[in-house]
Amino acid sequence: MQTVSKDRKLSDPMLNPGDETYFGAAKAGQLLYGRCNSCGEAHHYPRVICPFCWSDAVEWVPAAGTGEIYTFSVTRRGAGAPYCIAYVALDEGPALMTNIVDCDLDAVRIGQRVKVTFKPSEGDYAIPMFTPVA
Repeated sequence: MQTVSKDRKLSDPMLNPGDETYFGAAKAGQLLYGRCNSCGEAHHYPRVICPFCWSDAVEWVPAAGTGEIYTFSVTRRGAGAPYCIAYVALDEGPALMTNIVDCDLDAVRIGQRVKVTFKPSEGDYAIPMFTPVA
């Protein structure tokens, strides 16, 4: 039986200081990730301090918006179900927890290529999610 993802209400993100750039870019259709100018490591979720060396020399870098599914879980019961939560490894290196949307959830697979899409939240934000590459 085909399980198709459906649109569900998305809460606004709880912003931390410095997140405005990330979510502003998302609203404009651009996915960003952080890169530390001290240690050179790339990271995601948006933060102003490097999680590897604790430096504040972090810059925002545009991502291509493509990657592959590292792991996933499909929830079929409860509020907003069905939906798919996944870790996606971006082509640039960092991995992010996200949702896989606009597809047959029964066809989602580890290693599957995906591309970013942006879904509106209840407020005035855009949330990056991913959909399989055709």
